[in-house]
Amino acid sequence: MPYKKKDKEVDNIMKNEKTISSVNIPIEKLHPFEENPYKVLDNDEMNMLTDSIQEHGILNPIIARPIENKTNEYEVISGHRRLHAAQKVGINEIPALIYALDRNAAVIALVDSNLHREHILPSEKANAYKLKMEALNRQGERTDLALSQVATKLDTAAEIGKQSNESRDQVFRYIRLTNLIPEILQYVDDSKIALTPAVELSFLAKEEQTALLETIESEQCTPSLSQAQQMKKLSQNGLLDMDAIFGILTAEKANQKEQIKFPYERLKQYFPNNYTPQQIEKAILKLLEDRKRNKERNNAR
Repeated sequence: MPYKKKDKEVDNIMKNEKTISSVNIPIEKLHPFEENPYKVLDNDEMNMLTDSIQEHGILNPIIARPIENKTNEYEVISGHRRLHAAQKVGINEIPALIYALDRNAAVIALVDSNLHREHILPSEKANAYKLKMEALNRQGERTDLALSQVATKLDTAAEIGKQSNESRDQVFRYIRLTNLIPEILQYVDDSKIALTPAVELSFLAKEEQTALLETIESEQCTPSLSQAQQMKKLSQNGLLDMDAIFGILTAEKANQKEQIKFPYERLKQYFPNNYTPQQIEKAILKLLEDRKRNKERNNAR
């Protein structure tokens, strides 16, 4: 079965734009969007796409725009994964729909065409939101390619969030991630650092983040929200150094304290049937306290 990407969202975004042409373009004339925030990965999905293209060809044309001041050279807006797969397969020409878009309109179309992907990394969303916000702010008042309402600078984040069902504040949180050094941002993509503590860490200076990264790697631990907030506060007061980072990061977290657990089924045989788990715990602790006192009395004799 051919691997066919649904371009419904792309169709909605581009419906108000005039197509210059629908043509097959030599692959060497197509160039990835310079600021593309979305990663093109050689993963299982790429392997599926490559196999499908090798067997069936490219079923959906990519979307591109002419590059300014260059003849017959085009910048890809939607279809970077298809372009990469075609290059791997060795295809010489790719079907494409060419639109006459300026830089800002192209950025907005690029971002919007990918926001509804099933899997999108935090770093991709962060860079996409930032890229789109900058484009909208440059435009000032504009008619959105996907929405009919005119957005002002103050409403830009809210308008961006509408498409992903996120609040304006959440959009700003993601944009904050672009202040992280790449190595720490990768921890966020790998789900080793959650979004909220990552936002707090984004306020650290680059050299402080580098020191944090060294501690993360040496101690094999990542900061909780509370620890990230502590580091942010020290940073704001000019007191965050390697020693402070080490002290915060190596402090025992409440959820990391060692606990001894026993299966309830193993314990309940020693207690009346009507005992609750809380009553069993209380009884065990009382027995241990009694044993401790008896031992202390025996040692005192």
